[in-house]
Amino acid sequence: MIQILLSPWTGPCGGVPPFDKAKVDDFKPALLAGIDANRAEIASIASNPAPPDFANTIAALEDSGRALHRVGVVYGVFASTLNDKAMQAVEMEMAPVLAAFADEVIQNAALFARVKAVYEARETSGLTPEQQRLVLVVYRNFARHGAALDNAGKTRLAVINQRLATLYTEFGQNVLADEEEQFLVLDSEADLEGLSPQQRDAARAAADGKTLKGKWVIHNTRSDMEPFLTYAARRDLREKAHRLWTSRGDGAHDNKPLIREILSLRAEKVKLLGFPTFAHWVTDDQMAKTPDAAMALMEKVWKPAVARVREEVAEMQKIVDAEKGGFKIAPWDFRYYAEKVRQAEYAIDQNAIKAYLQADKIVDAAFWAAGELYGFEFVEVTGVPVATADVRVFELWKNGEPAGLFYLDPYARAGKLSGAWMSEYRTQERFKGDVTPIVSNNANFVGGSGDVLLSWDDAVTIFHEFGHALHALNSNVTYPSLSGTNVVRDFVEFPSQLNERWLSTPELLSKFAHHHETGEPMPEALIAKIRNAQKFNQGFATVEFLASAIVDMKAHLVGDASIDAAQFEKDTLREIDMPEEIVMRHRMPHFTHIFSGEGYASGYYDYIWADTLVADAAEAFREAPGGFYDEALARKLHDDILSVGNTVDAAEAFHRFRGRDVRVEALMRDRGFPVDG
Repeated sequence: MIQILLSPWTGPCGGVPPFDKAKVDDFKPALLAGIDANRAEIASIASNPAPPDFANTIAALEDSGRALHRVGVVYGVFASTLNDKAMQAVEMEMAPVLAAFADEVIQNAALFARVKAVYEARETSGLTPEQQRLVLVVYRNFARHGAALDNAGKTRLAVINQRLATLYTEFGQNVLADEEEQFLVLDSEADLEGLSPQQRDAARAAADGKTLKGKWVIHNTRSDMEPFLTYAARRDLREKAHRLWTSRGDGAHDNKPLIREILSLRAEKVKLLGFPTFAHWVTDDQMAKTPDAAMALMEKVWKPAVARVREEVAEMQKIVDAEKGGFKIAPWDFRYYAEKVRQAEYAIDQNAIKAYLQADKIVDAAFWAAGELYGFEFVEVTGVPVATADVRVFELWKNGEPAGLFYLDPYARAGKLSGAWMSEYRTQERFKGDVTPIVSNNANFVGGSGDVLLSWDDAVTIFHEFGHALHALNSNVTYPSLSGTNVVRDFVEFPSQLNERWLSTPELLSKFAHHHETGEPMPEALIAKIRNAQKFNQGFATVEFLASAIVDMKAHLVGDASIDAAQFEKDTLREIDMPEEIVMRHRMPHFTHIFSGEGYASGYYDYIWADTLVADAAEAFREAPGGFYDEALARKLHDDILSVGNTVDAAEAFHRFRGRDVRVEALMRDRGFPVDG
């Protein structure tokens, strides 16, 4: 059966992943077979007697590893969405094996010699600009990951990477265990005060699923906990929920020793690679270029954000005092009383908004906006293999031609990682034929059907992840390594965060935000209130995020000093004057962005960096004659940003789109913070 996982995909739309044929027991032998096949391809390239050139070295590398990639796609979906104990065991075994093979390729001296030769001749070899860019990207990847080290350095680096792969897997599995094994049990109707009927029904269903008949359960996941903390009237239960949620990875499944070892190994790794700290190694290959540049942006925003939090807390405290609460605002009170202030200041009830945000309709809205901006049409298809019945599949059409596939997996379930993300199953390319992309969006909304009502934040999440999908679906490049979202990390969030802005446009809300019972469109007055309230609570949102980003960066700037995660977190938050009423969005013991892999390590700042780009770009749309649906500007966004992948340097791509470099003032205006000068 492993051949099914290795073979080119068959079926509709240029072939689709065989999710329905995959079995957990097949992943290990299939991955090992994929590694063997790729190893043979690499050996053939490295030992080629012909002088190295673009075709026999760089292009040959681009065409290698396809069987391993096909297995990896299905393996990754199971690991992230169907992660039972059997799957976790395979992950723990295969993580170091896959890491070792990645090092084996990078450390192949003969292969790197050929890559380096092509790189040194790239400007005189008659290559196209895209080919020159690919050579640069491939060479930098080899050099940055130790291809030029001596044998002793390569050996040690391989050992480090294998150990890190194991630690990353263990860290993520610990967090998942705390999310699945720990939950808040509510015993009586009195415990439900403040919760909406939908929240009550979901909590009852969750309890039934755990054979706790007659009770209610709040899962230890963001999609359950944040709404509970926003609406639950019982302060003691909010505190209990908050402590449960913020202590993931900090108890029975203790991630703190793993953090110490991860940071130590990362520091050793980058010293081998010639960088003073892990943060310097990461930012060197990003738009920021240095940790100082990233920190400068965060510090510029931090102080006005903290000042705004003080104002927000004062407003909430007035309500507590008026109610004779007899307590000061604590972290488990912030969301609850912020919602009271929102209702008082803007007359907005989040549950009232929710009544107009039906899950399927918001998905349709995202599709409609993509059609208006980029000419896509989405048609739901059946008969395409999926990993679980929750998943829906849509075929894309553009200019009368098929343009890709989009998989949607929006609902929470056991074995699924928390949060939301986008994945690329197949990357667009023209290298070996005209290959259309296949992408997925994944989330953890509570419920299991399109009748589910979403919070405004959940609707934003749909548009955010769909923005990543559109980045991949609009790609129009030759080589897969440069395609879609394969851009520097502090640029990749730009298209996704920008796409969020279309949700609040009146044109979209009037078409798709209809009351789930009456069918009436969202009133214009409510739409105006939503738009007016968008600067509300920005102090909290900014501080909650930036605290995590600053702790991430500072933890990776200490070099080889040993870190006690609990003490380091506490000391750093004190140093930056963290408001005591807020807890960082991701505490270190459950900060999977940076400790279950290297994707956002020293790079959680990416979101604020990207939001600076977004705020500037959004002002361009607001100023355009057609607003957010201006045809000329949408075409420019497509041509300069979404379609070019990594064929153009990120800073240059933004400059082409905006006509100048990014400015931070738009971000400050967006959040209602003072603008210098």
